[in-house]
Amino acid sequence: MIQASTPPPLVALAGNPNTGKTALFNRLTGARAKVGNYPGITVDRHEGLVRLGSEGRVARLLDVPGSYSLSARSEEERIAVRAIAGLEGEERPGAVVLVLDGTQLGRNLYFALQVIELDLPTVVAVNLTDVLAKEGRVFDVQRLRRALGVPVVALSARSGEGVDDLRAALAGVLDGEPEARPGWRWEPGTDALRRDVDEVHAALPPTWRDGNPRRERALAVWALLSLDEGDELRGIDGRLRAAASAAHERASVEGRSIDEEVVAGRYGWIEEHTAGVVTARASARDSFTSAIDRVLLSPLLGFPIFLALMTIVFQALFAWADPAIGAIESLFAWLGGVVGPALPEGFLRSFVVDGLIAGVGGVLVFLPQILLLFLFVAVMEDTGYMARVAFLMDRIMKACGLHGRAFVPMMSGFACAIPAVMATRTIERERDRLLTMMVVPLMTCSARLPVYTLLIAALYPPGRGDSFQQGLIMAGMYLFATVVALIATAVLSRTVFAGVNPPLLLEMPAYRMPQLLGVLRTMWERSTIFVREAGTVILVATITLWALLSFPADPELGPELAGRLGAAEASVDNARSGAAPDPAALESAEQRLAKVEAEISSLQLNESYAGRLGRGIEPAIAPLGFDWKIGVGLIGSFAAREVFVSTMAIVYGLEDDGEDTATFRQRLSSEKRPDGSKVFTPLVCVSLMVFFALAAQCMSTIAVVKRETKSWRWPLFMLSYMTVLAWVGSFTVYQGGRLLGFE
Repeated sequence: MIQASTPPPLVALAGNPNTGKTALFNRLTGARAKVGNYPGITVDRHEGLVRLGSEGRVARLLDVPGSYSLSARSEEERIAVRAIAGLEGEERPGAVVLVLDGTQLGRNLYFALQVIELDLPTVVAVNLTDVLAKEGRVFDVQRLRRALGVPVVALSARSGEGVDDLRAALAGVLDGEPEARPGWRWEPGTDALRRDVDEVHAALPPTWRDGNPRRERALAVWALLSLDEGDELRGIDGRLRAAASAAHERASVEGRSIDEEVVAGRYGWIEEHTAGVVTARASARDSFTSAIDRVLLSPLLGFPIFLALMTIVFQALFAWADPAIGAIESLFAWLGGVVGPALPEGFLRSFVVDGLIAGVGGVLVFLPQILLLFLFVAVMEDTGYMARVAFLMDRIMKACGLHGRAFVPMMSGFACAIPAVMATRTIERERDRLLTMMVVPLMTCSARLPVYTLLIAALYPPGRGDSFQQGLIMAGMYLFATVVALIATAVLSRTVFAGVNPPLLLEMPAYRMPQLLGVLRTMWERSTIFVREAGTVILVATITLWALLSFPADPELGPELAGRLGAAEASVDNARSGAAPDPAALESAEQRLAKVEAEISSLQLNESYAGRLGRGIEPAIAPLGFDWKIGVGLIGSFAAREVFVSTMAIVYGLEDDGEDTATFRQRLSSEKRPDGSKVFTPLVCVSLMVFFALAAQCMSTIAVVKRETKSWRWPLFMLSYMTVLAWVGSFTVYQGGRLLGFE
């Protein structure tokens, strides 16, 4: 009889952020990890295999997201306690490896005490002991082991020193070797706190109970510290929530704070029992960190330095990514040019070239910016600068209902909303992350620039001495978008996302060199997740839009246009068939043919489903100063905002997208309505720019928001509120301008 093999035991790797936990995970697993998501949440889950000895024994190692405490107010913060305690469908680990930063031991031990309270086999891995040695500081392993009552290993994840000792200690606790107890035991400091814990303990759901009173009491304390009116935790047992609420209300009447009593008790124990574990002296490293912080966090220099660094990031997303973006576009244009002629003319060729190949290219073209953004984000996190950024921006963002961590994604939105939305993963609370996603698309991304350039050039054509006005309007559009984004943030934070805005709690880690392997892994994971999940939605949307713009196919040309097409084709054939073709005559004939074909493309677009939609929405956009042709351009711009330019060129029968060409500007300037009035007046151009500044015309952004939120609710909300905002803003500009006599 064949028996199923027993899966390797699960080991949870946990610790504070910036402790070197990821570096240790990479060293233990060889960075060969499976990447997925925790159920219902867009948080990466990394699991790999770690060898425990020379005999080939292995365990599964789960990299738990870094956390300062097991207490949680959001689903993302709750991951740590679910993964470590094995709650709500999560497999309970056979052991826990706690990674502590030896240079910040006092702060790290608070989280360690919470984990030890859960009464799981635990190994404490004190990292960065090589740094302590360089500073002349001594770490007393045995003293900390006696204090905590669990095995303690000193190591350096960067060099690998002590990692084999960790493997041996881990194998020992998995085999049930006795731990060095007695050690840390949490006890209520007062009878009132004991009563609170006992009442919440009695309300624990059955699935949380396992007959271990120590573990169950730790979960009761967790509930007391986590459940309140402002938390975002879902699926909490109603009886448990009611018991925690009653305990807090009673404590408030008695003039007590349960949180302060529990936290103070733990920190009091840390101060009493761990003195002398690390010889305390002011190190050169501490002095170095303090010296840099005096500059980077100073009221005078901190903000300008941050703006200068963000300008570099911003410019990199524009300029550094441009060659790679151009290469991707050229590659897919070449691929279309190779595949197209090999297919029969008609539906199949159009679908493969204009739908499928162009759609895949439209997905991959975002990769350079995504890779660059997460390169900068990962470096800022690894060096410790990201915590300083959050601190610097917290006061400004707090006035809008967010905290400082939201500023980097919002700034990144100036380049492209796609990586900016993905960058919201650095924000812990779901409410703050969703709010940031909802306003990031309001920032003036690079895709809006071709539209602004075209419309501003139509307002002030180059060569008329109006370059100052052109630059002023462009700067005004950027300022307008930023102000609207901040106002929208303030409004949404007090309405749709109303809730408690807790203070930003930060640990300022010491400055370190970034880990190259961790940075590369972050870049690789973000890019593959984008291509695999968001890319599929973008591809489907691209093909759908292609169908709207391409069907019905083969419109009736009419005698006059059909005759001109035949004559143009004949003239090209004649110019090519002569014994000695005249290059000038051939070029002239090809230009006439291209012009006729452009008119046919315009007719095709006008008769397509997108053209019919443009005419269908004309009553809704007419109050904004737009006609149905502009409506077709608005529909086409959902593929990407810059597509508006090429779509409008096709609508007006031009042979190319006409970007920055005098021909296109002249055509816009001369376009007339049926009553003879101009279409693109200055007021209409400004109204159209305001519409583009505020509308969510980017299906790629919508797809990424859907992917990040795992729901259509929020992308549809974003699309709805931004469309209404764009219509109202454009209506106000156009109709207000008319009332003031600007039309």
